[in-house]
Amino acid sequence: MSERPRATTNVVLHVDLDQFIAAVEVLRRPELAGKPVIVGGRGDPTERAVVSTASYEARAHGVGSGMPLRLAVRKCPDAVLLPVDHAAYDQASAGVMDTLRSLEWSGVPVLVEVLGWDEAFLGPGPGHGDLGDPKTFAQNVRDVVLERTRLRSGVGVGDNKLQAKLATGFAKQRVDGALAREAGAGGHEPGPDGQLRGTGVYRITHETWDAEMGHRPTDALWGIGAKTAKRLAGLGIETVADLGAASAEGLAAAIGPTTGPWLRRLGRGADTSPVDPSPWVARGHGHEETFQQDLVEWSDIVAATRRLCGECLTDVVKEDRPVTRVEIKVRYKPFFTVTRGHKLPEPTLDADRLADEAEALLDRIEKDRPIRLIGVRLEMAPPPGGY
Repeated sequence: MSERPRATTNVVLHVDLDQFIAAVEVLRRPELAGKPVIVGGRGDPTERAVVSTASYEARAHGVGSGMPLRLAVRKCPDAVLLPVDHAAYDQASAGVMDTLRSLEWSGVPVLVEVLGWDEAFLGPGPGHGDLGDPKTFAQNVRDVVLERTRLRSGVGVGDNKLQAKLATGFAKQRVDGALAREAGAGGHEPGPDGQLRGTGVYRITHETWDAEMGHRPTDALWGIGAKTAKRLAGLGIETVADLGAASAEGLAAAIGPTTGPWLRRLGRGADTSPVDPSPWVARGHGHEETFQQDLVEWSDIVAATRRLCGECLTDVVKEDRPVTRVEIKVRYKPFFTVTRGHKLPEPTLDADRLADEAEALLDRIEKDRPIRLIGVRLEMAPPPGGY
Protein backbone atom coordinates (compact mmCIF):
# COMPACT_ATOMS: atom_id res chain seq x y z
CA MET A 1 0.00 0.00 0.00
CA SER A 2 1.48 3.36 -1.05
CA GLU A 3 2.28 5.95 1.59
CA ARG A 4 -0.36 8.65 1.82
CA PRO A 5 0.83 12.25 1.41
CA ARG A 6 0.85 14.15 4.67
CA ALA A 7 1.36 17.80 5.56
CA THR A 8 5.08 18.33 6.13
CA THR A 9 5.02 21.57 8.09
CA ASN A 10 3.68 22.82 11.39
CA VAL A 11 1.30 25.30 9.71
CA VAL A 12 -2.29 24.15 9.27
CA LEU A 13 -5.37 26.00 8.01
CA HIS A 14 -8.98 25.24 8.92
CA VAL A 15 -11.67 26.49 6.55
CA ASP A 16 -15.24 26.77 7.86
CA LEU A 17 -18.04 28.01 5.62
CA ASP A 18 -20.28 30.70 7.02
CA GLN A 19 -23.86 29.55 7.89
CA PHE A 20 -23.44 27.04 5.07
CA ILE A 21 -26.94 25.60 4.60
CA ALA A 22 -28.65 28.96 4.99
CA ALA A 23 -26.11 30.54 2.62
CA VAL A 24 -26.78 27.88 -0.03
CA GLU A 25 -30.50 28.54 0.24
CA VAL A 26 -29.99 32.30 -0.14
CA LEU A 27 -27.91 31.70 -3.27
CA ARG A 28 -30.84 29.74 -4.69
CA ARG A 29 -33.32 32.41 -3.60
CA PRO A 30 -31.55 35.81 -3.65
CA GLU A 31 -34.71 37.54 -2.42
CA LEU A 32 -34.05 35.97 1.01
CA ALA A 33 -30.81 37.89 1.55
CA GLY A 34 -30.95 39.78 4.84
CA LYS A 35 -34.07 37.96 6.02
CA PRO A 36 -34.35 35.46 8.88
CA VAL A 37 -34.14 32.00 7.32
CA ILE A 38 -34.71 28.70 9.12
CA VAL A 39 -34.02 25.35 7.47
CA GLY A 40 -35.34 22.15 9.01
CA GLY A 41 -37.40 19.06 8.33
CA ARG A 42 -39.88 19.63 5.53
CA GLY A 43 -40.16 23.30 6.41
CA ASP A 44 -43.50 22.75 8.16
CA PRO A 45 -43.63 23.97 11.78
CA THR A 46 -46.79 21.94 12.43
CA GLU A 47 -44.72 18.77 11.99
CA ARG A 48 -42.18 17.37 14.36
CA ALA A 49 -38.76 18.45 13.14
CA VAL A 50 -35.74 20.39 14.36
CA VAL A 51 -33.75 23.30 12.99
CA SER A 52 -30.84 22.21 10.79
CA THR A 53 -29.49 25.72 10.47
CA ALA A 54 -30.57 29.32 10.87
CA SER A 55 -29.29 32.51 9.27
CA TYR A 56 -27.69 35.13 11.48
CA GLU A 57 -30.88 37.17 11.24
CA ALA A 58 -32.82 34.26 12.76
CA ARG A 59 -30.12 33.52 15.31
CA ALA A 60 -30.49 37.07 16.59
CA HIS A 61 -33.97 36.01 17.78
CA GLY A 62 -32.55 33.05 19.72
CA VAL A 63 -33.06 30.38 17.05
CA GLY A 64 -30.40 27.65 17.05
CA SER A 65 -29.60 24.31 15.46
CA GLY A 66 -31.38 21.37 17.05
CA MET A 67 -34.25 23.49 18.31
CA PRO A 68 -37.77 22.21 17.55
CA LEU A 69 -39.24 24.04 14.56
CA ARG A 70 -42.35 24.96 16.53
CA LEU A 71 -40.25 26.73 19.14
CA ALA A 72 -38.12 28.40 16.46
CA VAL A 73 -41.21 29.89 14.83
CA ARG A 74 -42.44 31.22 18.16
CA LYS A 75 -39.09 32.93 18.68
CA CYS A 76 -38.96 34.30 15.14
CA PRO A 77 -42.48 34.41 13.65
CA ASP A 78 -41.34 36.38 10.57
CA ALA A 79 -38.76 33.77 9.55
CA VAL A 80 -38.83 32.08 6.17
CA LEU A 81 -39.00 28.30 6.72
CA LEU A 82 -37.42 25.99 4.16
CA PRO A 83 -37.14 22.19 3.89
CA VAL A 84 -33.79 20.42 4.07
CA ASP A 85 -32.35 19.65 0.63
CA HIS A 86 -29.39 17.31 1.08
CA ALA A 87 -28.68 17.02 -2.65
CA ALA A 88 -28.24 20.79 -2.98
CA TYR A 89 -25.87 20.91 -0.02
CA ASP A 90 -23.87 17.95 -1.33
CA GLN A 91 -23.43 19.73 -4.65
CA ALA A 92 -22.43 23.04 -3.06
CA SER A 93 -19.99 21.33 -0.72
CA ALA A 94 -18.38 19.41 -3.57
CA GLY A 95 -17.80 22.69 -5.39
CA VAL A 96 -16.06 24.17 -2.37
CA MET A 97 -13.85 21.14 -1.79
CA ASP A 98 -12.89 21.01 -5.48
CA THR A 99 -11.93 24.68 -5.22
CA LEU A 100 -9.75 24.02 -2.20
CA ARG A 101 -8.03 21.09 -3.92
CA SER A 102 -7.23 23.29 -6.89
CA LEU A 103 -5.18 25.71 -4.78
CA GLU A 104 -1.40 25.79 -4.59
CA TRP A 105 0.59 26.92 -1.59
CA SER A 106 4.16 27.90 -2.30
CA GLY A 107 4.11 26.18 -5.65
CA VAL A 108 2.61 22.83 -4.67
CA PRO A 109 -1.02 21.62 -4.39
CA VAL A 110 -2.50 21.87 -0.92
CA LEU A 111 -3.57 18.79 1.00
CA VAL A 112 -7.27 18.88 1.86
CA GLU A 113 -8.79 16.83 4.68
CA VAL A 114 -12.59 17.11 4.44
CA LEU A 115 -14.42 17.15 7.78
CA GLY A 116 -17.96 17.55 6.51
CA TRP A 117 -20.18 19.59 4.24
CA ASP A 118 -18.77 22.89 5.38
CA GLU A 119 -15.27 22.49 6.77
CA ALA A 120 -11.84 21.14 5.94
CA PHE A 121 -8.21 21.25 7.05
CA LEU A 122 -5.55 22.45 4.61
CA GLY A 123 -1.82 21.85 4.68
CA PRO A 124 1.02 22.41 2.22
CA GLY A 125 2.01 19.31 0.28
CA PRO A 126 5.46 17.75 0.11
CA GLY A 127 8.09 19.72 -1.75
CA HIS A 128 6.80 23.18 -0.91
CA GLY A 129 9.07 26.19 -0.74
CA ASP A 130 8.96 29.15 1.61
CA LEU A 131 5.39 29.38 2.88
CA GLY A 132 5.51 33.09 3.59
CA ASP A 133 2.86 34.57 5.86
CA PRO A 134 0.18 31.86 6.30
CA LYS A 135 -2.43 34.51 7.13
CA THR A 136 -1.92 36.00 3.69
CA PHE A 137 -2.54 32.61 2.11
CA ALA A 138 -5.57 32.12 4.40
CA GLN A 139 -7.09 35.35 3.11
CA ASN A 140 -6.40 34.18 -0.45
CA VAL A 141 -8.29 30.97 0.32
CA ARG A 142 -11.30 32.98 1.48
CA ASP A 143 -11.17 35.19 -1.59
CA VAL A 144 -10.95 32.30 -4.07
CA VAL A 145 -13.74 30.32 -2.40
CA LEU A 146 -15.99 33.39 -2.43
CA GLU A 147 -15.18 34.18 -6.06
CA ARG A 148 -15.80 30.66 -7.35
CA THR A 149 -18.66 29.49 -5.12
CA ARG A 150 -20.14 32.76 -3.77
CA LEU A 151 -19.89 31.28 -0.26
CA ARG A 152 -18.16 33.10 2.57
CA SER A 153 -15.87 31.41 5.05
CA GLY A 154 -13.65 31.89 8.06
CA VAL A 155 -10.11 30.51 8.11
CA GLY A 156 -8.15 29.61 11.21
CA VAL A 157 -4.37 29.30 11.16
CA GLY A 158 -2.47 27.22 13.70
CA ASP A 159 0.71 25.32 14.35
CA ASN A 160 -1.48 22.20 14.34
CA LYS A 161 -5.05 21.12 13.61
CA LEU A 162 -6.30 21.79 17.14
CA GLN A 163 -5.08 25.37 17.09
CA ALA A 164 -6.36 25.98 13.56
CA LYS A 165 -9.82 24.64 14.43
CA LEU A 166 -10.10 26.89 17.48
CA ALA A 167 -8.72 29.89 15.58
CA THR A 168 -11.57 29.60 13.08
CA GLY A 169 -14.05 30.28 15.84
CA PHE A 170 -12.29 33.57 16.53
CA ALA A 171 -12.03 34.32 12.81
CA LYS A 172 -15.83 34.13 12.56
CA GLN A 173 -16.62 35.62 15.96
CA ARG A 174 -19.30 38.27 15.99
CA VAL A 175 -19.30 40.85 18.75
CA ASP A 176 -22.05 43.26 19.70
CA GLY A 177 -23.29 45.50 22.46
CA ALA A 178 -20.79 46.57 25.09
CA LEU A 179 -18.12 44.27 23.72
CA ALA A 180 -18.36 45.91 20.30
CA ARG A 181 -18.12 49.35 21.88
CA GLU A 182 -15.00 48.27 23.77
CA ALA A 183 -13.53 46.87 20.57
CA GLY A 184 -14.02 50.15 18.72
CA ALA A 185 -15.99 51.32 15.76
CA GLY A 186 -15.04 48.28 13.72
CA GLY A 187 -16.92 46.01 16.11
CA HIS A 188 -14.12 43.46 16.31
CA GLU A 189 -12.74 42.14 19.58
CA PRO A 190 -8.94 42.30 19.84
CA GLY A 191 -7.07 39.14 20.77
CA PRO A 192 -4.15 39.06 23.21
CA ASP A 193 -1.61 39.76 20.48
CA GLY A 194 -3.58 42.55 18.84
CA GLN A 195 -5.26 40.47 16.14
CA LEU A 196 -8.88 41.38 15.54
CA ARG A 197 -11.40 38.62 15.98
CA GLY A 198 -14.30 38.43 13.58
CA THR A 199 -12.29 39.58 10.57
CA GLY A 200 -12.37 36.25 8.73
CA VAL A 201 -8.80 35.11 9.42
CA TYR A 202 -7.23 34.44 12.81
CA ARG A 203 -4.07 32.71 13.99
CA ILE A 204 -3.18 30.79 17.15
CA THR A 205 0.38 29.53 17.74
CA HIS A 206 2.29 27.76 20.47
CA GLU A 207 3.51 31.19 21.59
CA THR A 208 0.00 32.68 21.90
CA TRP A 209 -1.75 29.58 23.21
CA ASP A 210 -1.64 30.39 26.92
CA ALA A 211 -2.77 34.00 26.47
CA GLU A 212 -5.51 33.02 24.03
CA MET A 213 -6.87 29.86 25.65
CA GLY A 214 -5.48 29.49 29.17
CA HIS A 215 -8.27 31.40 30.94
CA ARG A 216 -11.10 29.67 29.08
CA PRO A 217 -13.15 26.73 30.46
CA THR A 218 -12.01 23.29 29.38
CA ASP A 219 -15.04 22.74 27.14
CA ALA A 220 -13.77 25.58 24.93
CA LEU A 221 -11.35 22.98 23.55
CA TRP A 222 -12.21 20.98 20.45
CA GLY A 223 -12.80 17.44 21.71
CA ILE A 224 -14.06 18.27 25.21
CA GLY A 225 -17.80 18.35 25.83
CA ALA A 226 -19.93 19.21 28.82
CA LYS A 227 -19.68 15.78 30.44
CA THR A 228 -15.90 15.65 30.26
CA ALA A 229 -15.64 19.25 31.47
CA LYS A 230 -17.81 18.38 34.47
CA ARG A 231 -15.63 15.38 35.22
CA LEU A 232 -12.51 17.53 35.03
CA ALA A 233 -14.11 20.13 37.30
CA GLY A 234 -14.61 17.37 39.85
CA LEU A 235 -10.83 16.99 39.84
CA GLY A 236 -10.35 20.71 40.40
CA ILE A 237 -9.54 21.39 36.74
CA GLU A 238 -11.63 24.34 35.60
CA THR A 239 -9.65 26.08 32.88
CA VAL A 240 -7.49 25.15 29.90
CA ALA A 241 -4.44 26.33 31.84
CA ASP A 242 -5.40 24.04 34.74
CA LEU A 243 -5.66 21.13 32.33
CA GLY A 244 -2.31 21.83 30.70
CA ALA A 245 -0.62 22.01 34.09
CA ALA A 246 -2.27 18.87 35.49
CA SER A 247 -0.32 15.73 36.21
CA ALA A 248 -0.38 13.27 33.32
CA GLU A 249 -0.17 10.42 35.82
CA GLY A 250 -3.04 11.81 37.87
CA LEU A 251 -5.25 12.23 34.81
CA ALA A 252 -4.38 8.74 33.63
CA ALA A 253 -5.40 7.31 37.00
CA ALA A 254 -8.62 9.34 37.21
CA ILE A 255 -9.85 9.22 33.62
CA GLY A 256 -7.91 6.50 31.84
CA PRO A 257 -4.39 5.68 30.66
CA THR A 258 -5.08 6.93 27.14
CA THR A 259 -7.75 9.60 27.54
CA GLY A 260 -6.18 11.29 30.57
CA PRO A 261 -2.82 12.16 28.98
CA TRP A 262 -4.57 13.06 25.72
CA LEU A 263 -6.71 15.61 27.53
CA ARG A 264 -3.58 17.11 29.08
CA ARG A 265 -2.07 17.49 25.61
CA LEU A 266 -5.20 19.31 24.50
CA GLY A 267 -4.79 21.69 27.42
CA ARG A 268 -1.26 22.45 26.26
CA GLY A 269 -2.34 23.06 22.66
CA ALA A 270 -0.55 19.98 21.39
CA ASP A 271 -1.75 17.92 18.43
CA THR A 272 0.41 15.71 16.22
CA SER A 273 -2.31 14.44 13.86
CA PRO A 274 -1.43 15.20 10.22
CA VAL A 275 -3.57 16.70 7.50
CA ASP A 276 -4.64 13.55 5.68
CA PRO A 277 -6.29 13.97 2.26
CA SER A 278 -7.40 10.34 2.02
CA PRO A 279 -11.02 10.08 0.83
CA TRP A 280 -13.54 9.65 3.60
CA VAL A 281 -14.71 6.07 3.99
CA ALA A 282 -18.03 5.39 5.73
CA ARG A 283 -17.88 3.18 8.80
CA GLY A 284 -21.61 2.58 8.75
CA HIS A 285 -24.98 3.80 7.56
CA GLY A 286 -27.96 4.91 9.58
CA HIS A 287 -31.55 5.97 9.11
CA GLU A 288 -33.92 7.50 11.62
CA GLU A 289 -37.45 8.82 11.61
CA THR A 290 -39.32 11.26 13.81
CA PHE A 291 -42.97 10.22 13.93
CA GLN A 292 -45.66 12.84 13.65
CA GLN A 293 -47.69 10.79 16.13
CA ASP A 294 -45.98 8.93 18.96
CA LEU A 295 -45.77 5.18 18.53
CA VAL A 296 -47.40 3.33 21.41
CA GLU A 297 -48.32 -0.04 19.93
CA TRP A 298 -45.42 -2.49 20.19
CA SER A 299 -46.19 -3.98 16.80
CA ASP A 300 -45.80 -0.54 15.20
CA ILE A 301 -42.49 -0.01 17.01
CA VAL A 302 -41.16 -3.36 15.80
CA ALA A 303 -42.33 -2.74 12.24
CA ALA A 304 -40.70 0.70 12.11
CA THR A 305 -37.43 -0.67 13.46
CA ARG A 306 -37.29 -3.49 10.92
CA ARG A 307 -38.17 -1.11 8.09
CA LEU A 308 -35.42 1.34 9.06
CA CYS A 309 -32.96 -1.54 9.28
CA GLY A 310 -33.86 -2.47 5.71
CA GLU A 311 -33.27 1.10 4.55
CA CYS A 312 -29.82 1.05 6.17
CA LEU A 313 -29.00 -2.24 4.50
CA THR A 314 -29.80 -0.77 1.08
CA ASP A 315 -26.98 1.73 1.62
CA VAL A 316 -24.64 -0.88 3.09
CA VAL A 317 -25.00 -3.27 0.16
CA LYS A 318 -23.69 -0.55 -2.16
CA GLU A 319 -20.46 -0.58 -0.16
CA ASP A 320 -20.08 -4.37 -0.53
CA ARG A 321 -18.91 -4.68 3.09
CA PRO A 322 -20.71 -6.89 5.63
CA VAL A 323 -22.28 -5.59 8.81
CA THR A 324 -20.44 -6.18 12.08
CA ARG A 325 -22.60 -4.26 14.56
CA VAL A 326 -26.22 -3.17 14.89
CA GLU A 327 -27.35 -0.15 16.90
CA ILE A 328 -30.72 1.44 17.61
CA LYS A 329 -31.64 4.87 18.91
CA VAL A 330 -34.98 5.49 20.61
CA ARG A 331 -36.31 8.87 21.68
CA TYR A 332 -39.20 8.83 24.10
CA LYS A 333 -41.76 11.54 24.64
CA PRO A 334 -40.95 14.26 25.46
CA PHE A 335 -37.24 14.19 24.50
CA PHE A 336 -35.30 11.48 26.36
CA THR A 337 -33.01 9.40 24.13
CA VAL A 338 -31.37 6.01 24.65
CA THR A 339 -29.11 3.94 22.41
CA ARG A 340 -28.47 0.22 22.39
CA GLY A 341 -25.99 -1.78 20.34
CA HIS A 342 -24.74 -5.30 19.74
CA LYS A 343 -21.65 -6.65 17.98
CA LEU A 344 -22.49 -9.57 15.72
CA PRO A 345 -20.72 -12.89 16.26
CA GLU A 346 -19.80 -12.85 12.58
CA PRO A 347 -20.27 -10.30 9.76
CA THR A 348 -23.37 -10.66 7.58
CA LEU A 349 -25.51 -9.02 4.92
CA ASP A 350 -28.54 -11.21 5.60
CA ALA A 351 -31.54 -8.88 5.76
CA ASP A 352 -33.71 -11.03 8.03
CA ARG A 353 -30.91 -11.67 10.48
CA LEU A 354 -30.04 -7.98 10.74
CA ALA A 355 -33.70 -7.04 11.22
CA ASP A 356 -33.95 -9.71 13.93
CA GLU A 357 -30.89 -8.24 15.65
CA ALA A 358 -32.39 -4.74 15.56
CA GLU A 359 -35.69 -6.04 16.91
CA ALA A 360 -33.89 -7.92 19.68
CA LEU A 361 -32.30 -4.66 20.83
CA LEU A 362 -35.80 -3.33 21.49
CA ASP A 363 -36.00 -5.80 24.38
CA ARG A 364 -33.42 -3.63 26.13
CA ILE A 365 -35.61 -0.51 26.24
CA GLU A 366 -38.66 0.49 28.24
CA LYS A 367 -41.85 -0.75 26.58
CA ASP A 368 -44.45 1.36 28.31
CA ARG A 369 -43.49 4.84 27.08
CA PRO A 370 -44.59 6.63 23.87
CA ILE A 371 -41.81 6.78 21.28
CA ARG A 372 -41.30 9.82 19.02
CA LEU A 373 -38.16 8.72 17.13
CA ILE A 374 -36.45 5.48 16.14
CA GLY A 375 -33.08 5.19 14.46
CA VAL A 376 -31.08 2.20 13.23
CA ARG A 377 -27.37 2.15 12.35
CA LEU A 378 -25.40 -0.68 10.76
CA GLU A 379 -21.62 -0.60 11.16
CA MET A 380 -19.54 -2.32 8.49
CA ALA A 381 -16.31 -4.27 8.38
CA PRO A 382 -13.28 -2.12 7.42
CA PRO A 383 -12.37 -1.97 3.74
CA PRO A 384 -9.30 -3.86 2.49
CA GLY A 385 -6.26 -2.02 3.82
CA GLY A 386 -8.22 -0.46 6.69
CA TYR A 387 -9.46 3.09 7.15
